[in-house]
Amino acid sequence: MLELYGKPSSINVRKVLWLLDELVLPCTHHPHPDPQALRAFNPNGLVPVLRDDDFVLWESNSICRYLAARQRRSDLLPETPAARAQVEQWMDWQATDLNSAWRYAFMATVRNSPAHTDAASIAASVAEWNRLMAVLDAQLQRSGAFVAGAQFSVADIVLGLSTQRWYASPIDRPALPSVAAYYARLGERAGFQRHGCNGIP
Repeated sequence: MLELYGKPSSINVRKVLWLLDELVLPCTHHPHPDPQALRAFNPNGLVPVLRDDDFVLWESNSICRYLAARQRRSDLLPETPAARAQVEQWMDWQATDLNSAWRYAFMATVRNSPAHTDAASIAASVAEWNRLMAVLDAQLQRSGAFVAGAQFSVADIVLGLSTQRWYASPIDRPALPSVAAYYARLGERAGFQRHGCNGIP
């Protein structure tokens, strides 16, 4: 039996919820896990955590890879090495470069964190966030409908939520036509409507 631990307002939990929706895969969701019990599953004490009977997995992008492979959904996670590597490349880019760029600005402008009030740091974070979204825009110009090509993949789940966060945050943004078209395309998917375009930045 699949069990998912983590509050649905978390962007990383929402990745998994969206993928479960795409997979039409039943899963028991524990939105408010006990912190001490959670740490028994994940030594970092962070969500999401997935349990598949006795198998426990954390890190949202790893969970997404696992579920797509578990269900043998080669349309979402290709089996051929080159095609799979391209999907995973953009997933890793989202988890490292893109997440690192937006963190300070998001904590300042959305979370109103007292530890993130330095104006220069906010401006630098916004500038880097916008620069990397322009990298995504250029990739979409090359690839077509989705980030790794014509077909929707797991990479679009993780980047779709990052794109939603970019649009939902109160920052100055450049016009990126390919990203805008991509965002509209993702918005047609029921899973994204439920777990992406749901009013949570």
